[in-house]
Amino acid sequence: MKTLIHNATIINEGQTFKGALLINNDKIETVYTTPITKLPTDINLIDAEGKWLIPGVIDDQVHFREPGLTHKGNIASESRAAIAGGVTSFMDMPNVNPQTTTQEELTKKFEIGQKTSYANFSFYFGATNDNLDEILKTNPKTTCGIKVFMGSSTGNMLVNNPEILEAIFKNAPTLIATHCEDETTINKNIDLYKEKYGEQVPLEMHPKIRSEEACFLSSSYAVKLAKKHNTRLHVLHLSTAKELELFEDVNLKNKNITAEVCVHHMWFSEEDYKTKGTHIKWNPAVKTKYDRDELLKAASGNRLAVIATDHAPHTAEEKDNSYFKAPSGGPMIQHSLVTMLELSKKGKISKEKVIEKMCHAPADLFQIEKRGYLKEGYFADLTIVDPNQEWTVNKENILYKCGWSPLEGQTFSHKVTQTFVNGVLAFDNGTINEDHRGMALSFNRE
Repeated sequence: MKTLIHNATIINEGQTFKGALLINNDKIETVYTTPITKLPTDINLIDAEGKWLIPGVIDDQVHFREPGLTHKGNIASESRAAIAGGVTSFMDMPNVNPQTTTQEELTKKFEIGQKTSYANFSFYFGATNDNLDEILKTNPKTTCGIKVFMGSSTGNMLVNNPEILEAIFKNAPTLIATHCEDETTINKNIDLYKEKYGEQVPLEMHPKIRSEEACFLSSSYAVKLAKKHNTRLHVLHLSTAKELELFEDVNLKNKNITAEVCVHHMWFSEEDYKTKGTHIKWNPAVKTKYDRDELLKAASGNRLAVIATDHAPHTAEEKDNSYFKAPSGGPMIQHSLVTMLELSKKGKISKEKVIEKMCHAPADLFQIEKRGYLKEGYFADLTIVDPNQEWTVNKENILYKCGWSPLEGQTFSHKVTQTFVNGVLAFDNGTINEDHRGMALSFNRE
């Protein structure tokens, strides 16, 4: 059965127009750039009057916690939250248990994804100080990238051996994605603030400990290595204005070095620690208003390539702890699109740019086959948004397994009403299609 979405306001490739879209099985058959006056009677019709039709969001950085950390979340639970937020594809990180640092463990994750994921998926292969042989076996057509922690984070996968880093950057068979924070600087700052406060360091010191200097030193080191070895480098979750000087305006067709910004670094600032506490404790840290605003400006232009979430759930019990005991990370994937559209409504970024950075650019940057755009012959990964439906985030409508959100109590003016994954209506006005599963992403690489 074919499906026609008509009367939609389509936002795609920088254009906004009234039109329609025809789905045939798992692909887009036709994009109509003008309204259809005579509707067919033999197909499924969806009237999207007053709503926006956009490509499904592609999130290039998530932590769905499976295997081994499934008390926080799993691929099934977090991908359900993803499609409820208009996210149709995700790329999951390797710091799980066991870590995704062998090809055998990578294969196991793909098997879990095929059985349980409601969205399309790929998984990063994790680098360590001693698994270069395994890194070299990675298939660039099926695996989104190699993840290098150039600063420790959840999972203790810090790669801190300069010779190993050189070898990884020189020989990686596909894109390298880095978490950049300088561990020496962080540890020095921890000692400094422990001397002042003991074990009860105030949470407000988090951006001072995981400082601008720590971020810049590590990011600049990654960029230096990439330039030396002509490596395809993607620096994840920039959190400071200073780091922006390391990157040029993006043309994804010929750019070797790119950077990502996460939604929370453009929504929160250090002033929010007073009210949100450890619920907005991330690595890298949420920093100053100036950093927040400059990152948003860079995302509105061409300095930052993509907008993602770094979705990283922890239980409320884990987060409700003192500074050193509370883990870093928080859930965002169900609310990332509406948060960015709220910033658009406030005039901070155009809705067309939001779609570019959350849908088109991830597909281009990772060379994903036939996704990220509303184009004939592409997979029908689609999101329908009502731009005039207010709703408030609360525990009753949160789908994360952890059951909380740093955005609880926030009222949004845009709401995701429907999400299609590979042509199937996967989410429909609050109802999940329990029978549908996503598929593994493929990459158009040599």
